Amino acid sequence: MPQITVDYSAPLADDFDRPGFAKALHTAVADIAGAKPPACKTRFRRTEDIVVGPDTEGHALVHVHIALLAGRTEETKARLTETALELLRQYVKPSQGLALHTSAEVRDLDPSYRKSEG
Repeated sequence: MPQITVDYSAPLADDFDRPGFAKALHTAVADIAGAKPPACKTRFRRTEDIVVGPDTEGHALVHVHIALLAGRTEETKARLTETALELLRQYVKPSQGLALHTSAEVRDLDPSYRKSEG
């Protein structure tokens, strides 16, 4: 816990400092939601094809999914999503002419969630 997944458009591969973003987000999750930084896990999924409205060209997407154990207030979740969006502005620098669409969400992990280490 927390489980973080970041979907991003393929054209951003060279324009997105993914390790820097993950480290900064882990710090934010610890500060805002009380998680322990060593427990934060982030995986990045490159998305080859996107469509925005009627267009397939000129757009890039980044969506951050943050899943936490239940118990955080809606205010905490909102603060965390806003912080994720702020961090994306710092760590994603799309090429000229590419419209960047960013979004983030925080959800509770299902009560069935379990983890194992080792």
